[in-house]
Amino acid sequence: MIHDLGLERSTHTAAAALHGGQSQTGILMTIRIVRLGTPRAADEGLRVGTVRRPPRGVPKSEFASRDYYDVWYPALSPSPELVAQALHATDDKQWRAFVRHFRKEMAEPDASRTLDLLAALSHQTNFSVGCYCEDEAHCHRSVLRELLAERGAVID
Repeated sequence: MIHDLGLERSTHTAAAALHGGQSQTGILMTIRIVRLGTPRAADEGLRVGTVRRPPRGVPKSEFASRDYYDVWYPALSPSPELVAQALHATDDKQWRAFVRHFRKEMAEPDASRTLDLLAALSHQTNFSVGCYCEDEAHCHRSVLRELLAERGAVID
């Protein structure tokens, strides 16, 4: 929740109240949920890496130019224990357990405020968040997509 900004949540989230997803010029702004290391969209904006570790074998000076990320933000990645749990999830029951635990981590105050901030920013500017996983359906970024949407983010 965006308590510190003095905004209230009702049927619409606080983020949705900010300019209705359009910039002051009337252009629709969005968050893209991406696989890190894939080519960027022309209007993607800043790319945020929500991963526990930087890409292996890639010099830090090349993270952005090789389409990994502009900003590394591991606070929105699962804890190391949950990463291991996700990697070993072989069925829907295990995946749902991962999702439940990750949602609990993202409900912690710092993570929750960050999600609120990103949802609000999605109404002001284009940017993306991502992870390395090939299959979004079995990646924490699918949960981030849900959490951001629940906060009123504009998601492409």
